[in-house]
Amino acid sequence: MTKIAIFGVGLMGGSLALCFKGKPGLTVVGHSVRESSATKYMERGVVDYATTSMHDAAEGADFIFLCVPVGNLEQYVRELSAMKLKPGCIITDVGSTKASVALTASRLFGKDVTFIGGHPMAGSERSGVEAASSYLFENAFYVLTPAAGTPSSDVDKLTGLIKLTKAHIVHVNPEEHDEIVGAISHLPHIIAVALVNQVRGYNEKNPLNSVLAAGGFRDITRIASSDPVVWRDILINNSGVLLKLLKDWNLEIQTFIHMLEAGDGEGIERAFQEAGIFRSQLPERRKGMIHSIYECYVDVPDHPGIIGKVATELGNSRINLSNIHIIESREDVPGVLRLSFRTQEDLDQAVAKMDEIGFPVHF
Repeated sequence: MTKIAIFGVGLMGGSLALCFKGKPGLTVVGHSVRESSATKYMERGVVDYATTSMHDAAEGADFIFLCVPVGNLEQYVRELSAMKLKPGCIITDVGSTKASVALTASRLFGKDVTFIGGHPMAGSERSGVEAASSYLFENAFYVLTPAAGTPSSDVDKLTGLIKLTKAHIVHVNPEEHDEIVGAISHLPHIIAVALVNQVRGYNEKNPLNSVLAAGGFRDITRIASSDPVVWRDILINNSGVLLKLLKDWNLEIQTFIHMLEAGDGEGIERAFQEAGIFRSQLPERRKGMIHSIYECYVDVPDHPGIIGKVATELGNSRINLSNIHIIESREDVPGVLRLSFRTQEDLDQAVAKMDEIGFPVHF
């Protein structure tokens, strides 16, 4: 029997557990420092066994998944390195930065234990084991970052196990991973936070800023509402990469400053065209670092009962509507109602239903 130990059975760890649990020859053990959490894992049927003992979870494990916050990863690696782990044990993690933890692991583990960094590039607006799903990683990219010299047989073993998540597995080195993820996820979060805080400053002098920001501005800056503690640890952990990226970003902004100072309309138009072309080539329905939102905008006439009609039509069709928002500021927002859903399937069905009853839908 292959033992899989998962430290931190929240959204990520719980979803991994659900992918592995019940498969022939696999036993899944969940660990939490809190007894109440361990009890919850068992009550929800996410793991085969749960414990608050780090030793009990790790003892005899063939695979160990560290699904704890990035800021705690190296502490867990150090504690595991002091234990007598099963020879051949493979340790991995799910953090969004890889170079730092990989370096720590390389210094602490001998030849009997292998560390291979991992990063499932999927997420959800919800968190905790309550949000865990066996479908979370399906069709998402799952990046493994074996360091140079990692035995190929160990990489193959972990890859084979991860395939049970139905994710698309990609192998890169830890440093390359951090550079790419820094650009496509960490930098956008910094920009969103900086932009919101800039407008927050303007709003202190003129509250109309927040009133008129209810439409497109709120949409493009939604990631600024991400967990502050989680992102503190991520950004500090990847600070070397981000300092370079921010310098490059300043150059991009400086280019726009020069174009505006010179009245260079052609240059501005070209910048938008080039960005539009590149963005149009990005995959639309692939799960990624920044979790997808399944939303559409609907134009409806302004008369009593219209919102109830929309909700009723969706409900009668058994389409799960997670949120409905009346848009007041229509700048850059092509509709008066924003409908939000939890899955692409629900969104697709809703679009078809709105078209059927004659309400234009936009994205």
